[in-house]
Amino acid sequence: MNQSNLKNRGIIILFFLLNLANGQTNKELKPLSSSSLVVRNYHTEPVITISTDTSANIKYGFEGGRVIKINNTYHLFTSEMIDSPIWVKMKLGYWTSTDKMNWKRVSTIRESSGDFTGADERAAYWSPLPVWDAESNRWHLFYVAYKSAPSDSNTFRVNMQGRIVHAISATAGMNGIAGPYKDKSIIMKPGKESGTWEGLQGVNSFFPWLAGSTWYAFHGSCNSEKLPVTKWQVGMASSNSLDGPWKRMYSKSPVAFEPGFIENPIVYEVKGRGWLCVYDCEGENVIGWAYSKNGIDWQKGTPLVVAPDAATWSRDTDIRTPLGLVHEGGNTFTIFYTAFQSKPDWNKILQEAHSDATCAIGFVTVELN
Repeated sequence: MNQSNLKNRGIIILFFLLNLANGQTNKELKPLSSSSLVVRNYHTEPVITISTDTSANIKYGFEGGRVIKINNTYHLFTSEMIDSPIWVKMKLGYWTSTDKMNWKRVSTIRESSGDFTGADERAAYWSPLPVWDAESNRWHLFYVAYKSAPSDSNTFRVNMQGRIVHAISATAGMNGIAGPYKDKSIIMKPGKESGTWEGLQGVNSFFPWLAGSTWYAFHGSCNSEKLPVTKWQVGMASSNSLDGPWKRMYSKSPVAFEPGFIENPIVYEVKGRGWLCVYDCEGENVIGWAYSKNGIDWQKGTPLVVAPDAATWSRDTDIRTPLGLVHEGGNTFTIFYTAFQSKPDWNKILQEAHSDATCAIGFVTVELN
């Protein structure tokens, strides 16, 4: 073998080893599909309950939000149902952990007024979702602000006319995830720009992600002006900047990959392979997930069982919301999720704004094939 061939062979081997070290082999860069996400471990007990920090006085538990891992620390932003009326008297809490098991409540990001007259646009706060923006070198926080009033047999008013508040961390850099966060603007609200599928609930969730040079977002709603509500759906919006302005994408709304019931979708980009979305969906003991090759067009959603048997704390209670995908290295991820700890009485919740069942947070470990 001549010197030139030896040199070329050495370059090929070096290129292969560098790719292997970075986890970027051709096998690992295979595009994702609807069968790619597999649960490898079910954690049988919740890791956060209303007893985890009794000084926080969280009466009903937790629902919605997001977990992000930075270096060796997990950062949780979640909706805390602190008192009656349930789903109205709320805090947005910030928690941290270094091992997924033991959590410390660090601060209150926001506290709602709890007004139950229908007058206050910030009566109830929900779904705090932090998003990193490299361009501004800041964490951005999106959360829902509702008006609230008692429901009747025909209309659900406990969370209505939702608007999306956009806040930005006062601290630059990745460590700015802890805040404090300063409200900047309302970036989406019900009105003349609402789609025909959007109803009295207004905008009930908002999560943005970057695909190419464009920001996209899922935004949710339901026709809660008429009970029983038959569909909870999400649409898509786009913007050239995380700051907006955001424009609803009517041709892609509501999304088709989960047409009957979908709430609180959170998107994660798997570099070189596509985008994954996890969300609350119909079905017992499951969450939903979907895949997009380009971050814009989504394949049909797939249920993922997170409570397979009676040994799992959330089996046959009511799974609520996944809190995003947390990358643990390689092809391994953690999905934290909220769920009731016992079967809820939905009539009591909807008619009396009270519950005897509380919500907790647990997790499963999943792998991308």
